[in-house]
Amino acid sequence: MLFVATVAGAVLAGAAAAQPPSSSRSPYDSHERMLSLLQLVAANTSDIPYIGDGAATRLRAQLSALPATAPAPERWQLMMVLAEEELRVGNEAESLRLLNDALTLVPQSEENRVGINFNNYRLGIAYLRLAETQNCVLHPNAEACILPLREGDIHSQQTPARQAIAAFLEVLKHTPAPSPTAEVLDDTTRQHFAARWLLNIAYMTVGGYPDEVPEPYLIPPAAFESAESIPRFDNIAPSLGLATYDMCGGAIADDFDNDGYLDLVVSTWDTQGQLRFFRNNGDGSFSERTAEAGLEGLYGGLNIIQADYDNDGNVDFLVMRGAWQAELGRRPNSLVRNNGDGTFTDVTFDAGLGQVHFPSQTASWGDYDNDGHLDLYVGNEMTQGVYAPGQLFRNEGDGTFTDVADEAGVSNLARAKAVIWGDYDADGLQDLYVSNFGQPNRLYRNLGDGTFVDEAARLGVAEPIGSFPAWFWDVDNDGRLDLYVSAYTAGIEHLAADALGAPVDIPMSRLYRGTDDGGFEEVSESYGLRQPTAAMGANFGDLDNDGYLDFYLGTGYPDYHTVMPNLMYRNHGGTRFSNVTYSGGFGHLQKGHAVAFADLDNDGDQDVFEQMGGAFPGDRFGNALYENPGFGNRWITVKLEGVRSNRSAIGARIRVIVAGAAGEESRSIYRHVNSGGSFGANPLRQTIGLGDATRIERIEVFWPATGLTQTFADVPLDSGLHIVEGEDAYSTLGLTALAFGSAE
Repeated sequence: MLFVATVAGAVLAGAAAAQPPSSSRSPYDSHERMLSLLQLVAANTSDIPYIGDGAATRLRAQLSALPATAPAPERWQLMMVLAEEELRVGNEAESLRLLNDALTLVPQSEENRVGINFNNYRLGIAYLRLAETQNCVLHPNAEACILPLREGDIHSQQTPARQAIAAFLEVLKHTPAPSPTAEVLDDTTRQHFAARWLLNIAYMTVGGYPDEVPEPYLIPPAAFESAESIPRFDNIAPSLGLATYDMCGGAIADDFDNDGYLDLVVSTWDTQGQLRFFRNNGDGSFSERTAEAGLEGLYGGLNIIQADYDNDGNVDFLVMRGAWQAELGRRPNSLVRNNGDGTFTDVTFDAGLGQVHFPSQTASWGDYDNDGHLDLYVGNEMTQGVYAPGQLFRNEGDGTFTDVADEAGVSNLARAKAVIWGDYDADGLQDLYVSNFGQPNRLYRNLGDGTFVDEAARLGVAEPIGSFPAWFWDVDNDGRLDLYVSAYTAGIEHLAADALGAPVDIPMSRLYRGTDDGGFEEVSESYGLRQPTAAMGANFGDLDNDGYLDFYLGTGYPDYHTVMPNLMYRNHGGTRFSNVTYSGGFGHLQKGHAVAFADLDNDGDQDVFEQMGGAFPGDRFGNALYENPGFGNRWITVKLEGVRSNRSAIGARIRVIVAGAAGEESRSIYRHVNSGGSFGANPLRQTIGLGDATRIERIEVFWPATGLTQTFADVPLDSGLHIVEGEDAYSTLGLTALAFGSAE
């Protein structure tokens, strides 16, 4: 088990000893060193949690060596555990054989009912997974697995789904229905609700919902309908060659070659999985340019984020690795520098980011000391066996970084799942929010002297316990930053209970609205956001260009039974949200990870890219790109360029003041420049919806590093602007709208 960590550590130590000082080394030495290390890890994956097949190999040997005289309960237990491992690594047929054979070992009596129900439940899950593989994976369909299933999405090979239905019906037949007065879900109630949810989903796949579902087990159709109707966003990723088939990972949408068109970078946490670069060809198509960009051999990465860290005008990016994998997650992150000629170079070790390795999946760029150079906070996963403090890398302005987390007071010492910079108290200094899984969250207020103080408890933003993605945004356009913190707590049993009006006894996501005094008030219930969710990937953007920010949650747990839709919420005037998942075509049942809202066709509205796939080798899926059909509203795209501030303009604030129709008051729309949420990266240039505006009265840009505010009056609607810090006039981006076409 320690082979990978031990060998990798020796390689790093030997390489460090053999290298001359960084000032005299070529960055390509750093690049080759990273490739060698990642290749070593890729060759030794068997015992890496979630990914490796070591457990399955050992269990097969144990079962084979089990004497024929071994007690039936011992054999049953071993077969059940092995069946789970076989399913995890993608051996569905073998998993089903084991589960069916295991069921014959259990005497059919009430005293064995718990074991029988468990066996049948896992059998139903395995059949349902086989149904997904046969109908959605082996025969891909752009709309497959998106609720509500339309006629063309009904499974053509229905046998495995029908077998799943039979297994779940058997469970429900022997699981008492929950008491309507129960306030807490006990184990029996949880099993009932979980089996009931999956039963309804299975019936949907064969076209039998709702008519064929036995009435006592029906989840009402209203549970799978949106409260309001919006135009449908079609998934066009397959036609563009963007539906890369992989496990969970990250995604960035940004202009990496400075041609005005947004490109895509996607990653996978598979230690043998290639990071991939898709260039926007400027004609509605994309071409993979991974090899040409020099990125081959950069494996792994559950999350990726971008910024121009060296202020050279080219967007660079960071790859995060090792999350959820404890000691075997001690792998280096990658700082990948954009060379400006279509190629990239890994400069991690030369930049000072590779001295120690901690398991991580979250990081955020921000200029906390206002020196014009972007600093980097990396949230690491502190667990019982791994000491992994958070890292605050101060940018020294010469291409290198120094970890100052300890003296700054931001070591965190918890399992960080999201980190994000934002000036919540509007004092011109970037503050830091850290979402911790299983421990209180942190809000580090920037004191302006290189140190921070945790204000989360005092300001009431330390919950939920068990959170995941989080972000700062201005949800109501009042100029103050608000805070969304998602809960990673809901299982399918909670979704079923909520749909049936039963109590749901879990922590919920929180929306904290910024107040005039620099504090927060928790408003999730009044904003209609008290549904159970289990968000992994997430981001925000403006679906309908009304000027108010909406958001999308990629959902699910690693286990195959967490068949739950990803969720889209629409903002209504900054006062409430409505769930538009089903009418908008966003209810994908496969596990959703990194999300990016981006105007990929330069038509002024934001499309939604989602990196799909689960944590297991057998749970891969193709990515999705939901094309925005348009809502007829006005827009403006603003690309900021810092001079004394960081060139990416991260942390700058944009205020757009627009006039509406005759008789309507002018209103302000605010954007704070960053890449959006903490799991998935929007472009740093901002596409801002303006609703039914008739005129842009002015645009104000505030630069916190200098305190400068630039003002531009009577800006044309539906256009792209390039604003340089300190310059009196803007230039136009010259964006050309595209029609999405086929892959090159």
